[in-house]
Amino acid sequence: MAGKKIGKVVHYYDKIGVAIIDLAGSLKLGDTVTFKKGEEEKTETIESIQIERSAVDSAKKGDVVGIKVNEPLKEGTEVYA
Repeated sequence: MAGKKIGKVVHYYDKIGVAIIDLAGSLKLGDTVTFKKGEEEKTETIESIQIERSAVDSAKKGDVVGIKVNEPLKEGTEVYA
C-alpha cells in the first residue's frame, strides 16, 4: 500500500477520463499515486493537473483538481502518495 492519503475522488467524468479530487495533501506533475477503493488498487503517474480548467504544475491541500486518469474511478476512491 502506498504512503500518505492525499485526497479523495469526489467526481469522475467518464467521457473525458478525468477524476476530480479534493486534496488533503500536495500533488505535482510526475508524482506516482495509488487510487484505492475497497480491495481495488490502481497506480498511476500524474501527467496532467487542472484547477478550474487551467493547467498547473502542482496543487496543495484544500485545492480541488482535475486529473487525467487511464481507468475509470468511483466517487469516494481514496488517493495515496
